[in-house]
Amino acid sequence: MYELIKRDGRAKRGRFHTVHGVIETPVFMNVGTIAAIKGAVSTADLEEIGTQVELSNTYHLHVRPGDQVVKKLGGLHKFMAWDKPILTDSGGFQVFSLAGLRKIKEEGVYFNSHIDGRKIFMGPEESMQIQSNLASTIAMAFDECPSSVAERKYMQASVERTTRWLARCKEEMARLNSLDDTINKHQMLFGINQGGVYEDIRIEHAQQIAEMDLDGYAVGGLAVGETHEEMYRILDAVVPCLPVAKPTYLMGVGTPANILEAVDRGVDFFDCVYPSRNGRHGHVYTKHGKLNLFNAKFELDERPIEEGCQCPACRRYSRAYIRHLLKAKEMLGMRLCVLHNLYYYNHLMEDIRGAIEEGRYAQFKKETLAKMEEKED
Repeated sequence: MYELIKRDGRAKRGRFHTVHGVIETPVFMNVGTIAAIKGAVSTADLEEIGTQVELSNTYHLHVRPGDQVVKKLGGLHKFMAWDKPILTDSGGFQVFSLAGLRKIKEEGVYFNSHIDGRKIFMGPEESMQIQSNLASTIAMAFDECPSSVAERKYMQASVERTTRWLARCKEEMARLNSLDDTINKHQMLFGINQGGVYEDIRIEHAQQIAEMDLDGYAVGGLAVGETHEEMYRILDAVVPCLPVAKPTYLMGVGTPANILEAVDRGVDFFDCVYPSRNGRHGHVYTKHGKLNLFNAKFELDERPIEEGCQCPACRRYSRAYIRHLLKAKEMLGMRLCVLHNLYYYNHLMEDIRGAIEEGRYAQFKKETLAKMEEKED
């Protein structure tokens, strides 16, 4: 159940009640594709840095170790020793991005595993079954994620098929949640809005799926090649067509600036690989933008990554030391950068929630974006 606590313009401050605990929104979900955050980050670390939701990938876990294996081990929460909410994406995006050879049919998609080449079929029912075996808190509907610049005729047909697939997902999830051997009988389902950069297709699709009374709604197929301005234009058009009394999730986005802009347009949920991927390459986020710790100017810099930051890296280590670790290819350097970045994102969301509650989000956004444009001394 989603509880809307405060609106400040279009920005929403909410509370999403789940079987695995309450999610305070807006929220950034920390991406652990194969049930682990890349960069040697444990679930104990996630608790320490203020993570509310962990996100894992249906396709990857189906391929390895296998969703049946995870089910036999008690589900994803038990498997990875994490008792807070988990969202699993449907596998649709990976099927379309990783599988070079694939056939899309009404029943689903035929493709080859990117690991061992074996033939796999995945449709709405299979995606729901895999996610039920994983026993995540929130399951995503199986959709096609076409290129955002696909031609109009293809996009229209694709979105219509995604709508039919969503109805099948909803029906299958209801069936699975009623079975005796289902681990999480309260699994929630989010539908996904598609339509590329075609506003009218997006709006019509949003209106159709809004009528299906799902637990939440995602906007998919953005941040895949279109400009930021196009993305914001689509959000301006689509978010008002989705139920305000349900969470809205912008998939795979993004930079701190993207998040600030999307919150302003009514988005509640975010996920992105940026903080962990950039951290593994020595790029760290601060209130004054991003730093590359490989730069020679940090060789003798005794300051933490960010003054005043309470993350495990900043409480103890200097930029100079972390730079040394990175240059020496020592895994600890990568780990400290990832921990800092995830802490930064989690606590940016905390600040966003506070600003909305206090009715000063517009000013907060303006000041935060201006600081990011500054360069530190």
